[in-house]
Formats: sequence, C-alpha cells, structure tokens
Amino acid sequence: MPVTDDRPRRNHAVSRPARPFTLWREVLTAYAAPALTAGTAGVVTGRQDLAVAACTSIAGTSAVVALLVGVWLRHGGRPRRWTTAAPLLALALTLVITTAGAAALLGWFTAGWLPAHTPVPATPWLERLRIDLPVSAALATTIVTLRWRGTLTPPSAGHHEMSAR
Repeated sequence: MPVTDDRPRRNHAVSRPARPFTLWREVLTAYAAPALTAGTAGVVTGRQDLAVAACTSIAGTSAVVALLVGVWLRHGGRPRRWTTAAPLLALALTLVITTAGAAALLGWFTAGWLPAHTPVPATPWLERLRIDLPVSAALATTIVTLRWRGTLTPPSAGHHEMSAR
C-alpha cells in the first residue's frame, strides 16, 4: 500500500504576503549589485579602471539615486495620485528620464568643469562619469520604481465599487 500525504498543500508564492518596501534594503542592493557585477567584470577582463569605478561612481551613483527615488516615492511623490495611478511604464519612464538626465548633466559638468576650474587634472576617471552616472541612475531608478510599485496593494473590487457611487 503506497504511503500518501493527506495534508493540504499550500502554494507559498500565493499565500505569502508581499515583502514591504524597505528603503535601506533597496539602497544596499543598489550599491552591492553593480559593485559586484561591474567589479567582477573589471577583474576578469583586467580593467582596473572598471573595477575601481564599480565601487565608486557606478555603485555609489546607484545607491544615491535609489535613496532619493525611494524616499520620494515612499513619502508620496508629488502628486501622490499620479505615482500610484499612472501606468507603471509611464511612471518608470518619467522617473528614468528625469534621473538619468540629471545624472548625465552632473557627469558632463563634473568631467568638464572640474579640470578647467580646479587643480583636479582631466583623467579617464572623470570622463567615465559621463557614462557611469546616467546609466547607473537609469538602472537604479527602474529597479526601485518597479519594486516600490510592486509593494502597493491594488484596490479591492468592493472598495472600487464604493468609490464609484
């Protein structure tokens, strides 16, 4: 006679509540993920500049942007209704264009202005900022926005019907 397990089975993916949006985890992940991936690529390919940038300009930018975007989203964004009601793609694209644009301007300004107006010499590291900052900002913004939006609970059907009356 075969042994059977008559206990009810649970689908853990469905029954487990969504993990709340925890900002410090997002910032830590935003730093660690690019530092490890770009750092590993730099070590494997023998590009010391990439290995150094992985832990400085790439991961640092990613963490700062994750913090800023995460705080803004968590504290409502302005206007709050737009951040929660807009289609996810529209929200993510708007935030990515904004943060990547600001980071590109900062990278361009830093790479050009610092050597021209300070004793800091023009170096390849400064030139990397023109690419590292906007790419890191775009990736961090996308990931934080998607993860934040995924923690929001959709309005229930009963709640929606009540607000329509």
